[in-house]
Amino acid sequence: MAYWLLKSEPDAYSWSDLVATGDKGEPWTGVRNHTAKLNLMAMKVGDRAFFYHSQEGKEIVGIAEVIREHYIDPTDPKGIFVCVDVKAVEPLPKPFTLADAKADPALASMSLVTSFRLSVQPVTEAEWKHVLAKSGL
Repeated sequence: MAYWLLKSEPDAYSWSDLVATGDKGEPWTGVRNHTAKLNLMAMKVGDRAFFYHSQEGKEIVGIAEVIREHYIDPTDPKGIFVCVDVKAVEPLPKPFTLADAKADPALASMSLVTSFRLSVQPVTEAEWKHVLAKSGL
């Protein structure tokens, strides 16, 4: 299993929106960055992802699961970019903020800290476990 971080502006699509989709989940559409596209293409069914509220909040608020591997993003008229389907698994008991990540020496190499603008990021197993522990899981 691999780990990821998915960013979304909460006023456009929030953790609550993903939770409301239930087990059917939601296509993670709208990604228009080639590095993020490659990350989407690497995702496998069963992989887990942190759900991160960008802009407002700037915090990891929940855990999502990949339920369908990459396919052409139906919102891309050129058919160049891909999406995956994800569903909500559980909220974090305590959100983990960008400020928390930047202040934590154990996360100095985390993509959230070093490539904070990238909308789909890999997360190492050590980073995953560390954030979960700091968040109360």
